[in-house]
Amino acid sequence: MTPLSAPAPAPRWPTLAALIAAVLGVHVALLLGPLPWASATAASTDAPSLAVAPLLVDRSDGASAAPTASDLPMARVSTVRWIVPAAALEPAAAPVPRPLPRPAPVVRPAAPKQPVPPAPPTVIVVETPMEETVALDAAPVDTITPPAEPVELTEFIAPEPAPAPAPEEEEKAALDAPAAAPDEVLLAAAAVKKRAAPAAARALPPAQPPASTRLDYAVTGRIKGIAYNAEGKLDWMLADGRYSARMEMRVFLLGSRVQTSTGRVGPTGLSPERFADKSRSEKAAHFDTEQNRIRFSNNAPDAALLPGAQDRLSLFLQIAGLLQARPQAYASGQTIEMQVAGTGDADIWRFKVGDETTLALPAGEMRARQLVRLPRKEFDSTVEMWLAPDLQHLPVRLRITQSNGDVADQQLSRMP
Repeated sequence: MTPLSAPAPAPRWPTLAALIAAVLGVHVALLLGPLPWASATAASTDAPSLAVAPLLVDRSDGASAAPTASDLPMARVSTVRWIVPAAALEPAAAPVPRPLPRPAPVVRPAAPKQPVPPAPPTVIVVETPMEETVALDAAPVDTITPPAEPVELTEFIAPEPAPAPAPEEEEKAALDAPAAAPDEVLLAAAAVKKRAAPAAARALPPAQPPASTRLDYAVTGRIKGIAYNAEGKLDWMLADGRYSARMEMRVFLLGSRVQTSTGRVGPTGLSPERFADKSRSEKAAHFDTEQNRIRFSNNAPDAALLPGAQDRLSLFLQIAGLLQARPQAYASGQTIEMQVAGTGDADIWRFKVGDETTLALPAGEMRARQLVRLPRKEFDSTVEMWLAPDLQHLPVRLRITQSNGDVADQQLSRMP
């Protein structure tokens, strides 16, 4: 007979209950989060020094109390510092260089303007530094860098304002002022030159020279107090853009005198190229348009050739062309200016336009307009001409009075 085996021991319920309670506690802890003591411990590990969390000690009487120094075990506390290697760090961006700030410019305050009293002179004090010049609101002064010296005070006396002078005095003062600044002298000279520029240097008016013709004159005159009679003749030729004029005066037993003029013809009238005056010997003037010079055969100094210049024969025909082109532009009282060259000079001649009058000439009565040259110098001759509108404003009478009293009066003796 087989012996019966001993029955298995019954399980211990307290142990099972403890295990079930432990499992439930773990689940509850996972659901509710970390325990206070666990977080405290974790926080202590992050701190630079370790901190000991407070522990509860179970005593024999069942009460919980904070542990005392005797209840705590002795432990060695160490501090751990983490040193991160430089290679683990992200490379820092290279610093961008910043531009150096520019030094602020030194601005000197301008000296306040002082009111100028009417009677006493104004005193202006100029501060002249070593390497810069202070600009004043007064008259412009040439700025010259002074040598390296301490600040120097310079005193200028401004003269009283003078009343405005007359135009002639203004020109003379501008030319004779030696102490003026260079810029002021140049400006004053330019203004005087502009005012003194003759009318011939400006835009030339149109001219319509008369057609080719021949004029005969009866000449009466006086030389050194001796009266004489002569015959005159003007031959005028105009063709192919050129002209030639020849004036001959023949005196019985005294010979003849011949003046000639040749040149070109354009919209503004005559442009002489050569003028000659011959009595016993011939003297001439040459108009060099390329060099803008008038050259004389008697070795006189050259003269500047101005636009519209004429000689002493062509001027009568040039003025006739001006009046023929625009008679209304030359009313009584107007003036005509042009450069007139002889055989040794080239001065500016000014003619004043007069009224029309009726002349009793050897050729008959004729209406003509008088023009008179106004002398500008002591020994200038007075030239009078009468231009007839019915004869293309050709000169029907010419009278020349020298400064010594000699007179030559030529009048048209026959109709052309």
